Order: sequence, then C-alpha cells, then structure tokens
Amino acid sequence: MDNMNVTPFPPAPKKKTGAIIGTIVAALLCGCPGLLGLCWGAISAIASFIPGANINIGGSSDPNTAFFTGIGALCGGIIFIAIPIVVGVLTLRNKKVAPEAAPVDVLPPQGPLPPAS
Repeated sequence: MDNMNVTPFPPAPKKKTGAIIGTIVAALLCGCPGLLGLCWGAISAIASFIPGANINIGGSSDPNTAFFTGIGALCGGIIFIAIPIVVGVLTLRNKKVAPEAAPVDVLPPQGPLPPAS
C-alpha cells in the first residue's frame, strides 16, 4: 500500500452553461434581426435600381432614399450579426491562467517611524 503512486484527479473543467445560454440569447435577439435587416436592406437597395418600381420608404418614392436606407440596413444587419459572434468567442474561449507570482518577503522598517499627526 505504501509503494503505490497516487496521483490527484485532474481539475474539473469549468462549466460553460452560462456562456452557452448567453450566446444562444444573443443569437436570437441580435442574429435573427440582423439577418432580417440584411435581407430587407438588400431588397431595398436592389429595388432602387429597378426602373418603374413602386418604392415607398417612409412616404418617399425617391430611389436614392431607398438605396441609402438599404445600405444603412445592410450595415446595421452586419453589426447585429457580429454581436453574437463576438459574444460567443469571448465567453466560450479558454482563458489562460497567469502563473502565480513568487512570494515576497516584507521586512519591517529599519529606522524609527516618523511621528503620526
């Protein structure tokens, strides 16, 4: 019994349930509207180039309004799609643990202490 080499169990992996739930919530609340924004922006921008198209963007039938609104929706959709990606990468990554610093000896002062006021 004395000669047996007993190794301790490896540390348990960290639970990432909260990170997974946060990523799913971010995907549902930001990713899905981002995809819809991309689709709507693309349709709006493409419709601005179709001659004779019935365009109504906020009461305006100007093709430039449709084009710039579509470009804005495309940019917003890209940002909304990037949010769940960033959340997933930041929460699900393996963080490196910093090595512990060597203990430092604290020495008492050598001379007399100044008077306290």
